[in-house]
Amino acid sequence: QAQVVESGGGLVQPGGSLRLSCAASGFTMTYFAVAWFRQAPGKEREGVSCISSSSTDSTTFYADSVKGRFTISRGDAKNMVYLEMNSLKPEDTAVYTCAVDGGSSYCPRPFDVPREYNYWGQGTQVTVSS
Repeated sequence: QAQVVESGGGLVQPGGSLRLSCAASGFTMTYFAVAWFRQAPGKEREGVSCISSSSTDSTTFYADSVKGRFTISRGDAKNMVYLEMNSLKPEDTAVYTCAVDGGSSYCPRPFDVPREYNYWGQGTQVTVSS
């Protein structure tokens, strides 16, 4: 059974860092585009970043709000994707969810359309507060 699980969330002070992990089981995530979305209370879900498959050029995309602060990458292990978050701000507080486009090696254009992804994790809470 295909499954995606996130980990690494938590409470961090403004200016701090966190690394989120996305692990897949039941399928090989390295062949597909993987994105991170986030949703804060009372707000719409927002696309944060996407990385194309390792079999392509692993092209990455970022929302303007996180560009220069967040980095998406694939792990040496086949079924891992990471989101390194630096210089965190209170407005980064949200539930972060990993999503996989099981039908394509390339990130959708635009990448931040949820219906393009068919495997979703349950999410991990990130809280940025002093």
